[in-house]
Amino acid sequence: MRAFFFISLATFAAIAVAGLVPAQAETTRPLSAWEAALAKQQGALKPAASFNGVTDRNARSLALYAEAAKVITHPRCVNCHPVDNVPRQGAAMRVHNPPMTGALDGHGPAGQRCTTCHGAKNFEVGGDNIQSIPGNPKWALAPAKMAWQGKTPGEICRQIKDPARNGGKDLEALFHHMNEDELVGWGWNPGKGRAPAPGDQKTFGGLIRAWIDTGAACPA
Repeated sequence: MRAFFFISLATFAAIAVAGLVPAQAETTRPLSAWEAALAKQQGALKPAASFNGVTDRNARSLALYAEAAKVITHPRCVNCHPVDNVPRQGAAMRVHNPPMTGALDGHGPAGQRCTTCHGAKNFEVGGDNIQSIPGNPKWALAPAKMAWQGKTPGEICRQIKDPARNGGKDLEALFHHMNEDELVGWGWNPGKGRAPAPGDQKTFGGLIRAWIDTGAACPA
């Protein structure tokens, strides 16, 4: 019989600081040039009111979604929506290290659950060489049917509107998820050394609300 063992989060972090565990614990540091360029490219998120001057309803809906897509396609979101049930890490969306899978329920296989290493909040330990392990009470991978890694904004748009592929949500439930869900909100509080998603959850939720109210149009 294969034996499994568990270690506490603090013990894991201490081991990581000693350099014995690889990329699972990412070193806190200033953003790299690549990450800074990505953050600049994404820019600040425009509020929904910025698009009130677009008089055509469908065109305004498309513009609102394009702005919201800056968040939806950001690594902070895509890393948890992989196509192969393997989480990604960092702005470069590297394959999770140590090797990990969401297993059947998105919470990891027996003996290696996500909560073995990921706690209810971001965890940092160390002096000048801080090791950071992301955390959230709802930490998990999105179900396979909700994967959108590698998809176009239009493909993602049609997917998140489809109850068969979005966890059974109608548009109102989708808005609630985007606007209030705490795991979605983690994207703006990812811990030191990680670029947050553009803007903030309130602004993002406002874009989703206005997009729905103007017909929830999807780009081709």
